[in-house]
Amino acid sequence: FNFSFSIFHPPFYRARVSVKFTILGSGSSGNCAYLETDSARVLIDAGFSPRQIRQRLASIGRAPENLSAILITHEHADHISGLFGLAHRCGIPVYCNRGTQDAILWSFKGRWNGKSGPLFGCVKNNSTAPSDSPPKLDWRLFATGDHFELNGLAVETFAVPHDAQDPVGFLIRAGAWNFGIATDLGHVTKLAVERLRPAHVLVLESNHDVKLLQDSRRSWSLKQRILGRHGHLSNAAAADAAEQIISQNLQHLYLAHLSRECNRPELAHGVMAGRLRQIGATHVQLQTARQDRPGLTLDLA
Repeated sequence: FNFSFSIFHPPFYRARVSVKFTILGSGSSGNCAYLETDSARVLIDAGFSPRQIRQRLASIGRAPENLSAILITHEHADHISGLFGLAHRCGIPVYCNRGTQDAILWSFKGRWNGKSGPLFGCVKNNSTAPSDSPPKLDWRLFATGDHFELNGLAVETFAVPHDAQDPVGFLIRAGAWNFGIATDLGHVTKLAVERLRPAHVLVLESNHDVKLLQDSRRSWSLKQRILGRHGHLSNAAAADAAEQIISQNLQHLYLAHLSRECNRPELAHGVMAGRLRQIGATHVQLQTARQDRPGLTLDLA
């Protein structure tokens, strides 16, 4: 017998509310997105320095002091480099699972050498000297697979295959709009497809062009890691994944986490655009996220 299960969401999560969404930057060197409703202002990952995140928020008329939370997908530096400095100074709650928290704290201690400057943007009180221990943050831990409410958002978490401690993707329900986040994964599982299919807005990794990666000067071991089932999605793999995920719900697709060395925006966009035409998904608006600057704000009502 085949059974299917659906998650009940209170009427609020299906109501029309004003939602704004901006990818503040995405690529191999940093990832951060911003989601806003009338009751919530949330960062998804904090992979730039605190100063960079502040500047990028300022470019859309926002400030970190007004953030409700930071959601973390996993502990790699391009997703958390601004976390401690931002969350500690501004008192922002941090949502992640226990494995990711442990890995973040270990990373802070393990990378400290007392000479390299402030790690993750942290300094001692009233000093420019870097701190040698992580500041206390307001951790809000979830178990992978949990669903929870956050200032009127319904957040669903799910496991993704990536070489981190316990990486997750998110489906965030904001009123009648669903946002799917899957920025680091070596392949797309049936679970990920199921969780992401309700998305109206999807942020999906399109990390590399396989030929550019193979022809690059990167080590053989690094190439194998990236190409592996717990590495990163190629442009072609992202197109295959999108074909499985796309439904009539999906209106906006963002290609994210592009490698600066082993990809080109026009390559990633071309592969995905071709697949969308092939499967008749002409209703989907396609954008490629940039590493160096925020994208346009998506304003949904």
